[in-house]
Amino acid sequence: MTWFERALGEWVVRYRWFVIFITLIIVATAGSGIQFLTINNDTRVFFSKENPQLQALEALENTYSKSDNVLFVVEPKDGNVFTGKTLQAVIELTDHSWQVPYSSRVDSITNFQHTEVEEDDLIVEDLVRDTDNITEDGLERVKKITLTEPQLVNNLVSSSGHVTGVNIIILAPGKSRNEVREVAVFARSIADGFRDPDINLYIAGGVMFDNAFGEASENDMVSLIPLMFATLILITGLLLRSVFGTVSTLAVIMFSMITGMGLAGWLGISINPASVNAPTLILTLAVADSVHILVTMFQYMNQGNSRHDAIAESVRLNLVPVFLTSVTTATGFLTMNLSDVPPFRDLGNIVAVGVMSAFVFSVLFLPAFVAVLPLKKKPVGNFKGCSCGRVADLVINKRRQLFSGTLIIIFILATGLLLIEFNDDFVTYFDERYDVRIASDFAEENMTGLDRIEYSLESGETGGINNPDYLMAVAKFTEWYRKQPKVVHVSTISDTMKRLNRDMHGGDEAYYRIPEQRDLAAQYLLLYEMSLPFGLDLNNQINVDKSATRMIITLRDMTAIEIRQLDEKASEWLSVNAPESMYTHGSGISMMWAHITGRNIKSMINACFWALVLISGILMFAFRSVRIGLLSLVPNLAPAFMAFGFWGIIKGEVGLGLSVVVTMTIGIVVDDTVHFLSKYLRARREQYMEPSFAIRYAFENVGSAMWITTAALVAGFMVLTLSGYKMNFDMGLMSAITITLALALDFLFLPALLMKVDGKDRGKR
Repeated sequence: MTWFERALGEWVVRYRWFVIFITLIIVATAGSGIQFLTINNDTRVFFSKENPQLQALEALENTYSKSDNVLFVVEPKDGNVFTGKTLQAVIELTDHSWQVPYSSRVDSITNFQHTEVEEDDLIVEDLVRDTDNITEDGLERVKKITLTEPQLVNNLVSSSGHVTGVNIIILAPGKSRNEVREVAVFARSIADGFRDPDINLYIAGGVMFDNAFGEASENDMVSLIPLMFATLILITGLLLRSVFGTVSTLAVIMFSMITGMGLAGWLGISINPASVNAPTLILTLAVADSVHILVTMFQYMNQGNSRHDAIAESVRLNLVPVFLTSVTTATGFLTMNLSDVPPFRDLGNIVAVGVMSAFVFSVLFLPAFVAVLPLKKKPVGNFKGCSCGRVADLVINKRRQLFSGTLIIIFILATGLLLIEFNDDFVTYFDERYDVRIASDFAEENMTGLDRIEYSLESGETGGINNPDYLMAVAKFTEWYRKQPKVVHVSTISDTMKRLNRDMHGGDEAYYRIPEQRDLAAQYLLLYEMSLPFGLDLNNQINVDKSATRMIITLRDMTAIEIRQLDEKASEWLSVNAPESMYTHGSGISMMWAHITGRNIKSMINACFWALVLISGILMFAFRSVRIGLLSLVPNLAPAFMAFGFWGIIKGEVGLGLSVVVTMTIGIVVDDTVHFLSKYLRARREQYMEPSFAIRYAFENVGSAMWITTAALVAGFMVLTLSGYKMNFDMGLMSAITITLALALDFLFLPALLMKVDGKDRGKR
């Protein structure tokens, strides 16, 4: 292939203007697809259609109704909800909440359907209809009813009565991706119009979280991409110390990003909080190819070669390693298609396209472009603060100590893997710069929880929910749940039946129990349903043929592991203490998030395996050596083990954002290994050097480019840590740690390993 490498460089220089023109046409055509990019702010985008928890949730929602909500949290500054002024504010807020787009139900303490019996008539009406003529006794009555009603306490009012809420159920048709934003904007307009110096108002709820996903995507695109671009200008400018070299590099990375994102638009891929990182990653990864070509070119110019000859020789020397690094990086990202999380698949595909575009532009456009620029010789390779020759001397002279010492460090850090727990907390995905995080924290600390487990409890027969035995089983399950730690509220039909039985017996508390006769339970429920106003019926609790009811468990401050464990305990309780028909597992958005990290870890282990197989196969074929290909696995895998071990020691938990880091970075950390091995093997095979001399040759020819590209990569991933979205923060920080460790191993461990394994024999390898 040597003839092709040499011919390509010469051809690009000769037809440079043609190459530049064709590149611009390709970039413009591909980039025009950016206009079709859309932002998807639905949290369910993280779950594939095959996800069993998503399927369970959709089945539950098809039976009852969706539970997507907006929650207004009302905090009177005097610490008392039960005043005429505050209750009137809640009434008005409840009325306005019905105007929120796609609202299907609004619940508050004021419109709670309180039941009383007058003679033989069941009276069902709003607990508070107006406050114009309410007396102190009336306020005290409202307070007593509210704070003793299980359906309200720790759900729509705090147990102390200092905070209350208005909950809006949103039933969006799903015809437009703008529905979530439409709801959020309207809810905020209500809050803006609700100006009372004596009341604080917060907006939480699932829909607001969904909207925050979209806002996080937009914020990161607006802030991180320009910051990444500025960072790369600074790094490449300082390290290359060439204005035209920097301009050329920036042109390549911009073209690569535009091509990757444009093709994503043409393919209909939407932007979400995971795939929003694609532009930043493309910008970061595209730097490496250009830097390697430019550094080699400057080195040959400094040796007295003409600019065009130096360009052609740089292309000849770097074509194969640049191609290999691009292919292996793209392979690592493409294996993300095995992820259980669709947004990670989108991220992998977009970045893979961008990386391969960067390769094409680096070996065609970049040489052609610099061939028409007035480039001058630059002292690349002897940057202040880094002498690759001295590093080579250290490694060669201290190879035994470095080999043993590095192995010990790898082992020590890798033991931290044993401390890792796959866990997550969905509520903390956004930091305090997002209003929904502040509102959610306040709601959870003062009124209710934000995580929920939902059950559809089957009776086994039509109309079976009126069976006293069924209702007793539901009531026992309810009481069991209320005794569990961190459970703050249980919404269940059994509480409604107890209340109706009490009220139908003149309010006698002795009758606050399940009716003993099925026909009485059926009559009570029918009377109650017929008295409920539109929008406040029981369709969200009872299925059509009255064979099952919905139970909702509200949880506070629980992690993914705790939610899964609680659901398992609940299922075990049902299997032992309830009829067979009632046995089930929990569902809901929180259950989906509780399982997704573990599911994705399993899928990414599979992806990592295939990434290793494919990348190893590529390297064995390219280097024409099974031994070298297998040997390269050590410095490629060890950084991930060390990074995750270090994370296990200092953090202990791995969430969804980190579950893709190994697969994502394995293709990246291979780059430096490939470039180092490529130069090492060239010295061994073409110049018949001893291993130690080949090591020195590799350091002198590629060492500078390796640490320049690593600096750019680390800077790029560190930019992600400025995101207010936890998944991006974790992903950026862990990737930066992994890549830094990879460079250290390639500089200190790989050369020592090569000298230990490759022996001292001469000749063609």
